[in-house]
Formats: sequence, structure tokens, C-alpha cells
Amino acid sequence: MQRPPSSDGSEPGGPKGPAPDEAASLQLILSIGRAFKFVDDYVRPRMQKYGLTMTEFSVLMVLFHGGPTPLGELSERILLTGASTTYAVKQLEKRGLITRESHPEDKRIVMGVITEKGRALAKQIAPLHATDLAEAMHHLSTDEKKTAAHLLRKLRGLAPHER
Repeated sequence: MQRPPSSDGSEPGGPKGPAPDEAASLQLILSIGRAFKFVDDYVRPRMQKYGLTMTEFSVLMVLFHGGPTPLGELSERILLTGASTTYAVKQLEKRGLITRESHPEDKRIVMGVITEKGRALAKQIAPLHATDLAEAMHHLSTDEKKTAAHLLRKLRGLAPHER
């Protein structure tokens, strides 16, 4: 199967290399991945101090900020597979940080609900997490962070007020 030529008319991987827009796109995706890994590597050990994986922390924060949430929606909100989310939910439930409850109107839907113990932990960790993120990103000014967030939302096709 033949690949289409690059937008500059050259063959992919040919002597000219990718077109400027394609090269910039490749550089951007590599930069996004490396930046995410850097921040994740910075924050992960701090979450482990509280006995949480990043997935568990993410689930706890969604429930803390968003209230009771269908478990299927949790997977979408934290961008993980259902299996990973289910495992995290079970671990948090074992620790008494969340419970699973049936939806009041549709018993087929299982909701994740943060407990008082989970709420207390989230209240303790959330401000520390915000500080950790600010420290990890200290090379960027506040305006640069806002610009980066705006550009990433634009990349996803979202309006400026959407997340």
C-alpha cells in the first residue's frame, strides 16, 4: 500500500524530510509527551507518600470536585481504561476513601461516592498537589501557562471556556 506524499510533494521519509508543518507537528507531539512525563515523574512520588497511585489520586479528585459520578464516566474523565479505573476504585474502596452506590433513579448505574475519610484526604492533598504542579512548572510564567493551556484546548477543538 502506498503512502500519500507529504504536503510538500516529497515522499515520506524522502531526502527532503517532512514538510515544515509535519515536522512542527512531530516536534509538538514529542514535546507534549516529554512535558507530561516530566510533570508526572515530579508529582508521582509525592502522591505515593499518601499511599496513592496517580490513577487513585485522579479518581479521588474527580469525586472530590465533581461529587458522585458514574463509574463509566470516571474512566472518561481520567482518560484511562475501564479496567484500570475499576482497579483504582477497588483499592480506594478497601481503604474507605470511596464507596460504590447504585444510582438513585437507575439501579443499573454504579456511582463512585467519596467518603468523609476520602474528603479529608483530598482536602489535605489538593493544595499540596497544586503547589507541586507549580514547582514542576516553575520555568513558565503564569501567562505562559495560560497560553499553553489555551493552545492545548485549541488543539483538542475546544472553546476557550471548556476544559
